[in-house]
Amino acid sequence: MPTRTTFTRRQLLCDTGLGFGSLALAAMLDQEQSQAQESRLDPRASIRRIAPKAKSVIWLFMIGGTSHMESFDPKPALNKYAGKTFAETPYGDVLKSPYMANERAVAFDPNNGFVRTEVYPLQVDYRKWGQSGLEISDWWPHLGQCADDLCLIRSMWTEDSNHGAQLQFHTGRHRIDGFFPTIGSWVNYGLGSLNDDLPQFVVMGTPVADCCGGVETYRANYLGPQYDGIPLKIDPRDPLPYAKRQPDVRREEQESEFDFLRRLNQMTADAFPEDESIRARMKSYELAFRMQMAVPEVVSFDKESKQTLDSYGIDQEVTRSFGQQMLTARRLVERGVRFVQVYHGSNGGAGNWDAHANLQTGHSKLCQQVDQPIAALLKDLKQRGLLDETLVVWASEFGRTPGSQSSNGRDHHPYGFTVWMAGGGIRGGIAHGNTDELGFHAVEDRHYVTDIHATVLYQLGIEPRSLTLPGRKRLERDYGHPIREIML
Repeated sequence: MPTRTTFTRRQLLCDTGLGFGSLALAAMLDQEQSQAQESRLDPRASIRRIAPKAKSVIWLFMIGGTSHMESFDPKPALNKYAGKTFAETPYGDVLKSPYMANERAVAFDPNNGFVRTEVYPLQVDYRKWGQSGLEISDWWPHLGQCADDLCLIRSMWTEDSNHGAQLQFHTGRHRIDGFFPTIGSWVNYGLGSLNDDLPQFVVMGTPVADCCGGVETYRANYLGPQYDGIPLKIDPRDPLPYAKRQPDVRREEQESEFDFLRRLNQMTADAFPEDESIRARMKSYELAFRMQMAVPEVVSFDKESKQTLDSYGIDQEVTRSFGQQMLTARRLVERGVRFVQVYHGSNGGAGNWDAHANLQTGHSKLCQQVDQPIAALLKDLKQRGLLDETLVVWASEFGRTPGSQSSNGRDHHPYGFTVWMAGGGIRGGIAHGNTDELGFHAVEDRHYVTDIHATVLYQLGIEPRSLTLPGRKRLERDYGHPIREIML
């Protein structure tokens, strides 16, 4: 039998140690080695940190494509040249712009993305708001009162002329490229927890339909399912319909059940250490148990004053649903949730903001549903000292064309549109970038959608280019560029 002539440090200590002391020391060394190995294997160890200006993000997404011209980028030239073709105006060269090459979807969906060339006038008046004098349409009177806190980014562009742009806005990639991690998942992945009793990435409202990205607009893809967004139902009577404890089950009993499940899952995890889904399942069970106490408190408004409830429009039918979501968003970030994603306008298809016809009727109704609640959120955050550390982002997948469709609507428009930000170290009362006189192309300080992602990550204290995993090649455009001109 061969004789062992060399010893590792571990073997020497175990073989020559005394009794339980050697066992304890071996256990400590094993734990130390495991932690060191875990640190080496965890790609998050390479994330570069910078001084954060924000702790949390509230991401508001209007599904269907909100008209930038009837919201935050009014264009008086549309009224001046209404009914004329682009060629009959001084701005006919918009159709010869090299920016037209940005659009990728026409070849794949010939029924969408056509350029409408007859100028359609503005369907609402607008005026200057606040000390900053930002021009905002009259469909946003409550938000107009917050103009000095808003940063309007009027020079966004994307590629997809159809509603796959909803997915593209969240991942940065065109639908034909496949599925990729969303901005909320990158935030969840890159930042530690501020509250272990609540998810770090919460989703509210009816999500994007399957036609346009579906659950992939809040999924983590190759980052692992533990970084997916967690949908939350805003119903104080039944906030956790699939995770609540049954009335006849005591908490001690449930603790024993969860402990038994944890041990079973741990046996499987030990046998299959590369299986990410097992670890995600274990974390989800543990989180679900803690959420049973934390979530009902978050969505219960009993301790909120009537004045607060009324400010969010919870006392009115038209604003109640979105107002509840906005108030819950404030309560979530107040308790340390990192990323709150809120959808508005889902209808099982392209989205209610998709104004191919009857734009005036549709947009005026939709703006009424969200204007007061969003303004209340900004004012409430500011009054509580939370706006400085909470970055609020408002967006839609693209804008609407300056030309008319169906006589009283506007078509999809990826060439130029508006996103706004507020709080979280972003300068207020400014408009950054511009579209041309017709609102067609983003022409000044142009920004692809991942520039919004990069700005969000940078304000949260993450250098965007350090977010990468071994074996997962990211394109240059995936990282985006932080918009430094709008930062305080």
